[in-house]
Amino acid sequence: MSTKHLTHLEAIQKIKELSENAKICMFCTELETIPIHSRPMTLQETDKEGNLWFISSEASNKNFEIKDDRRVQLFFMNNGDAQYLSIYGKASVYKDKKTIQEKWSSMANAWFDGKDDPNVSIIRVEPRETYYWDTKVGKLVSMFSFVASAITGIKTNNADGVEGNAIV
Repeated sequence: MSTKHLTHLEAIQKIKELSENAKICMFCTELETIPIHSRPMTLQETDKEGNLWFISSEASNKNFEIKDDRRVQLFFMNNGDAQYLSIYGKASVYKDKKTIQEKWSSMANAWFDGKDDPNVSIIRVEPRETYYWDTKVGKLVSMFSFVASAITGIKTNNADGVEGNAIV
């Protein structure tokens, strides 16, 4: 596996690609508590600055935990394309109508009584440290490489993979 560290625009593009491909992450709070508090969350979008946006209930534990400690860790996994992303960042909670209007998704109606529900809040995560794992050639070609290595007994060098920091 090769290493390629990305900065600014390349980093934002990679974060956007991998997070939006996976769509769901494990959203972790209270990072100093063992076990770490985590729950699955659906990403609404990754914006042009690399911020990640989520819809959440103001009454959820994660919202209370973010008020006490804004540090969060997000783990995205897209097994179908062998893409993985780890994001450590700072979360902010928004309750204003403008932000809710901009980030609202009709899918959130499964949890809320529309965007005017008083429990609706929006969480923005600003990445601080990000690491990614991706394939250069796609999962299928990588799988053939691993199978060939297993059959021939020749160790793979993982040359079809790439990993690195993505610094926004």
